[in-house]
Amino acid sequence: MVASYRFGPFTVDAGSYRLLRGTEVIPLSPKIIDLLLYLVARQSALVPKDELFAALWPDVAVTDNALTQAVSELRQALGDDSSKPTYIQTVARRGYRFIAPVETVLPSQAPPEPAVQTAVETKPPAIAVMDFTNVSTDREFAWLSSGIAETVTNDLRAAGTLRIIDRVLVVEAVRRSGVDLAGLRADLHLDLAVVGSFQRSGDRLRITARVVDAASGEALAEAKADGALEQVFELQDRIVAQFAETLGTARPDAASRHAHRETSSLEAYQAFTEGRVRLESLDASLVPGAIADFQRAVVLDPRYALAHVGLGNARFFQYEMSRARNQPDAALLARAIDHVQRAIELERDLAEAHATYAFLLVSAGRFSDARSAARRAVALEPGYWGNQFRLAHAEWGDDRLRALGRAMDLYPDFPFAHFEAAMVHIARGALDRAESVLREGTTVQDRQANLKQRYPAKGLHWLLGLVRLAQRDAKEARAEFEREIAVGPTQLYAAEFAMNAYDGAGFVSLETGDAADAVRMFRKALELFPEHARSLVGLGAALAAGGDKRAADAAFTHATTAIDGLRLGGRGSEATLAEAFMHALRGRHDETISSLKRLVDRPELPFTGWTIPIEPLFAPLRQRADFKGVLATLGRHAR
Repeated sequence: MVASYRFGPFTVDAGSYRLLRGTEVIPLSPKIIDLLLYLVARQSALVPKDELFAALWPDVAVTDNALTQAVSELRQALGDDSSKPTYIQTVARRGYRFIAPVETVLPSQAPPEPAVQTAVETKPPAIAVMDFTNVSTDREFAWLSSGIAETVTNDLRAAGTLRIIDRVLVVEAVRRSGVDLAGLRADLHLDLAVVGSFQRSGDRLRITARVVDAASGEALAEAKADGALEQVFELQDRIVAQFAETLGTARPDAASRHAHRETSSLEAYQAFTEGRVRLESLDASLVPGAIADFQRAVVLDPRYALAHVGLGNARFFQYEMSRARNQPDAALLARAIDHVQRAIELERDLAEAHATYAFLLVSAGRFSDARSAARRAVALEPGYWGNQFRLAHAEWGDDRLRALGRAMDLYPDFPFAHFEAAMVHIARGALDRAESVLREGTTVQDRQANLKQRYPAKGLHWLLGLVRLAQRDAKEARAEFEREIAVGPTQLYAAEFAMNAYDGAGFVSLETGDAADAVRMFRKALELFPEHARSLVGLGAALAAGGDKRAADAAFTHATTAIDGLRLGGRGSEATLAEAFMHALRGRHDETISSLKRLVDRPELPFTGWTIPIEPLFAPLRQRADFKGVLATLGRHAR
């Protein structure tokens, strides 16, 4: 029986991993809930720091600051004051003690579920679909291993009866743990697994599959389908139908399933599957090949909606590779949007098309349309983490945090969700909470460093470094920037975040008085993006600090040209921020504030200026009342 605990107006529900004040859910990350549960279960006892490190971060090396920040975030959620604690007492240099009276709550005594979460206690079984084994070892059809698994996963999701473990999570878990069911059960918290194989003989195909109890290994349902290779879609449908009949689960509607996901062309299906595999690697060198695959699929079947979505994603990835330039390739973004709009014209209820459309529209600055598209995707498939994440990407403030919470419930090990949550906390000026969220994210990012992700785990170390630098911890900030740089530039966004990290390291060197190293760092950043305005401003500051006035003036002139380039490229917000950097560096603080006010007084652009609280060049302004006014406006937008 899972215990829950009541103290003051709060209840921490260990079964559903929630902190409640009455019936109001207080949003907290799983790590902070772990900390709270550990402390309240040992009420009045001193819990040493080493014990908390072992309990919360087993086998992970973290600094004392990670625990300090976690406790700070927990105190903030409880409204506790460290100087006059009601709940958590700090015992200097030793640990922490939970000092409030605690009542153990039996399940029948637990507070009522909020209306939006009434299904928490009756979760359906979680099921994962493994890659199907190619028994015939026919390399020409190796793509069917993941292709069949993807289709069976989608069919089961369409039935809406079981909780479907996302295929990305399954593939990552198999890389970590192999195909041993016990290891996968512990890793994915799954109840059931689909294991199967396929064998080609001439123009015939046989698919066999079983639904296995992950705990006992017992086969709960078996299915087999034989037929012509060109009937592969029908064979997969028969597999799922046999599972449904044996398990007593709902059968997905065949007509809607075919319309949304499939094509009558086996060659088009193969091309789409191979393109998706290339794209999901997020290796920039493979994107052109993915585009060729999707284009071939569209030529073979012009009405294949998912192939049009694939083309949209691939063109968008090309655009994203250019987004850190002063004038990104807007034509690529427009082409990506056109492809996805075509998919929606073909299949108006294809959730993946609406979710992708939302992601693209955010980059186009069409936030209202993006939110509408993302909400449509969630309405069509609320149980898919990707739809919830894309909704979060289109939202801001509390709406973003709520959507990220739902996404992470479905996909706990998704590092970039921590990045997007930290953006909101930084805009609010809640740097302690941002740091706690980022530390969790960097732990996941580092664990996945050698895995291929559908979305890259990049940028968290850079952002954590900026937060630490804003808190005057130059040494740790430099270490975080170096960790980001060490990731390497092969994946999407890696070069952009490496540039940011070189800039961060340059600002650390400026703060510590090492002008020569600062020059070196900013020049490293400019090797990646030669026209980057912030890097040029930083280079000018470093050269001036080193006494080279002529070179500094040249860098500032180059920076001014780069700012003009940003405006020509339609990036007015970035230009205004870079302009504010220039003013701040030259000591023109009134002009700096004027620029920042123009930036934040535009609520129709919700994300604009979210880094202002941690930008190193604004550090001299942080005690000014008018700068605090800018931060207050930014924080209001992030509510």
